[in-house]
Amino acid sequence: MPVITNVEDLRQLARRKVPKAIFEYIDHGSYDQLSLANNRNDLNAIRFRQRVMIDAETRDLTTTMLGENVSMPIAIAPTGLTGLMHGNGEMLAARAAESAGIRFTLSTMSICSIEDVRSAIKGPFWFQLYVFKDSGFNEQVIDRAKAAGCSALFVTVDLPMRGQRHCDLKNGLTVPPRLTARNALDIMTKPGWLAGVLMGKRKSFGNVDYYLGQKGNIWAAGRWGGDNFDRSLSWKDLGWIRKRWPGKLVIKGVLDPEDAKIAADEGADAVVVSNHGGRQLDGTPGTITVLPRIADAVGDRLEILMDGGIRSGQDVLKALALGAKGCLIGRAYLYGLAAMGEAGVTKTLDLMREELRVAMSLTGVKDIGEISRAVLYDDYSDKRRNT
Repeated sequence: MPVITNVEDLRQLARRKVPKAIFEYIDHGSYDQLSLANNRNDLNAIRFRQRVMIDAETRDLTTTMLGENVSMPIAIAPTGLTGLMHGNGEMLAARAAESAGIRFTLSTMSICSIEDVRSAIKGPFWFQLYVFKDSGFNEQVIDRAKAAGCSALFVTVDLPMRGQRHCDLKNGLTVPPRLTARNALDIMTKPGWLAGVLMGKRKSFGNVDYYLGQKGNIWAAGRWGGDNFDRSLSWKDLGWIRKRWPGKLVIKGVLDPEDAKIAADEGADAVVVSNHGGRQLDGTPGTITVLPRIADAVGDRLEILMDGGIRSGQDVLKALALGAKGCLIGRAYLYGLAAMGEAGVTKTLDLMREELRVAMSLTGVKDIGEISRAVLYDDYSDKRRNT
């Protein structure tokens, strides 16, 4: 077993463990991948203000996200096809999250169903909704999430149509998947993945199968999903969603302060500042660049979460300093899952927890509530706020 010191180590291990098509689905973005690169580049450009001679004996990472007590300001983001990274992937990630004292968010387009995840953990989890043209599906899946005790509903609003991901087309990882001789040969060189996923019980879109009454037909379920995204989704749809959903309502995919203001006006409890991990509109700013503008606009009206490019506890600290209440991690945990299953997700969370603790100590803050823009290097922070 190699020594794993950061998320990049897990990324490299994942590259060796899963088929190329699956790894590149995790790793790549849309079109020229400018948004994907901006997420990381913009985070890397931020500098900390180092402080010394401040008692660093203990640091308190506990906080709340969406009103729920968590051990640190990190949650697992909703990611589609997670169960293709590792057999029963969503269930394993949910267990790791619960053990770590944080929340797991299940995607509509998951491999394991809502009921599968409910059976794997004891506490609450969150659910992410893609709104489809089929209102029967929308209503059923919301009711199922409610019955499963999900405490927050994340409505993803930045995918009225799919941004083109070049590598997925080349690798045959389309909706539905396209089997080619090349990816079939690659799969045969990954016997662990083959046994855990293709020979496993769950390998289709569990929530769609549940609705369609099918079992394990990823081609039919994928075709149904691809044909049914509701391109007419608008702010007025929050009305019927709110009537059906009694818990916290979160709008995921906000990149503009004006949209954040509308979300607040429409009664959302929170927004996720997100560019879909660089997988939709290409050429957007990194989410960390947009974050302080949205925080300044609506931070006193609703809770602000952020995803996009988060790979370390240092990244989390930067996001908290610029107005986020917490961060959602996608690729970071998927690398761990693909590399080592549940233990890999746990490793990701352990790494990020310790990185955050150290970064807090070296910037002189003792608990999450003390974090502000004061932990950032003054010249950079002032420049950001004036642009």
